[in-house]
Amino acid sequence: MTQPLALVLYERLLPGTQIVNRLQDLNYRVQTIADPAALLARAQENPPLVVLVELQTGRPDIAAAITALRNNPGTAHLPVIAFGDEPSSAQNLGATLIASESAVLSQLPQLLEQALQVD
Repeated sequence: MTQPLALVLYERLLPGTQIVNRLQDLNYRVQTIADPAALLARAQENPPLVVLVELQTGRPDIAAAITALRNNPGTAHLPVIAFGDEPSSAQNLGATLIASESAVLSQLPQLLEQALQVD
């Protein structure tokens, strides 16, 4: 059985690598992305099951990257879990779920299950 792919866009090393390791422990293949502008192209060339995006306050390119995923017919269906220190500041980004960094680290299996539910 093929491992599902998760794309992880992060800037800060510590939370990003911790999330990557947790996903690998859950048997996901993980591709990391450092440049928000590359997110859409990467999702199109190698479609993931889920996308995780670190929120950085003051970085409008994060919002643009999520919006680009949502506006593209080939990627609009992808569940996006956005995480960061101030998740309440990102309510209108178009993410499927928004969680604090600590919640993603401690409750990743539950968040993935919730994000992947088909309505």
